[in-house]
Amino acid sequence: MDTKGLRRKTTKVGTVVAKKMKKTVTVEVERQIRHPLYKKIVRHKRTFLVHDETEKCKVGDLVRIIETRPISKTKRWRVLEIVNLAPGGGSQESGERP
Repeated sequence: MDTKGLRRKTTKVGTVVAKKMKKTVTVEVERQIRHPLYKKIVRHKRTFLVHDETEKCKVGDLVRIIETRPISKTKRWRVLEIVNLAPGGGSQESGERP
């Protein structure tokens, strides 16, 4: 059997922090690790450029991303699903005032 092609793809869960490009969102993934010497919980944040084909993601959404083939110079991830919508997801673009 050829196990080379059966490699599982990595998935991560993060928050959309920017949407300034077409079909691309910036997702920030935060993970917590314990410091090996001081035993304190340390937060590590990393941002990924993620391909969003349907352009449904908005800033603040919680999304699940999956590793994929290189789409551009910096994009190696794509949106798998929107886990949770951003709080206050009402449309402010229609000219309504709160």
